[in-house]
Amino acid sequence: MRAEMEATAVRATGREAFEGGKSEDRALSQTVFVLEDDADISRLIQYHLEAAGFSVKPYMTLGQIVADAERQPPAVFLLDIMIPGGDGLDLCRRLRKNPALSTVPIIFLTARAAENDRVMGLELGADDYITKPFGTRELVARVKAVLRRFERPTSPSVVKFENVEIDAHAMQLRVNGELVTTTATEFRLLDYLARHPGRVFSRDHLLDAVWGDARFVTPRSVDVYVRRIREKIEVDAETPRYLKTMRGAGYRFEIPKTAPA
Repeated sequence: MRAEMEATAVRATGREAFEGGKSEDRALSQTVFVLEDDADISRLIQYHLEAAGFSVKPYMTLGQIVADAERQPPAVFLLDIMIPGGDGLDLCRRLRKNPALSTVPIIFLTARAAENDRVMGLELGADDYITKPFGTRELVARVKAVLRRFERPTSPSVVKFENVEIDAHAMQLRVNGELVTTTATEFRLLDYLARHPGRVFSRDHLLDAVWGDARFVTPRSVDVYVRRIREKIEVDAETPRYLKTMRGAGYRFEIPKTAPA
């Protein structure tokens, strides 16, 4: 019954979504993996994403989604949380621990709208969180917004300091020569801070620069990601040398000066 109500609400908001704009982005070729157990909602999502130029692979169960993604990683995962025989949150955990898939953006699309559910999604590394019922125009816009956030630079450069190497083009972090797994959002925040050493950024500024128009994040969300970045690049995350807190102001990234030869 609940699924029928959700599907009805989604259809009501979806019919107007692409009037006059169905062919706007036909040139897009990115694939979206959609995990949604309600067939009506899944078909609706697929229709509007394909109308916007995306390829869509729908899944109603956890089944083959990870194996398929390892063979051909998607541009983004769109995950429901409440799935028969599984859980979208558990899948998110698995994806974030998988080196081949950890940087692929994840968007939750779910009826679970409580604040603790949103916080859990953030803690697990979600890049956006959309609640049902939803408008299809907004859904497509937010998929595009997430993908824009993780476009790789046309003029790539590598930031190196001490034992840390940040490769923006490859979206790879190496510490002591070892590849360190990060989520796409963790990497983007680290890269942004490292490319502006010495500057103090407020949480609100970082939200605008890194998350853009994602609606489920709050200024305190930045703290979660800062903690996770410190755990990956600092020798002691409790007394950071690089990513420092400026009380009452925000965060500053410091790159130690190399001693003259």
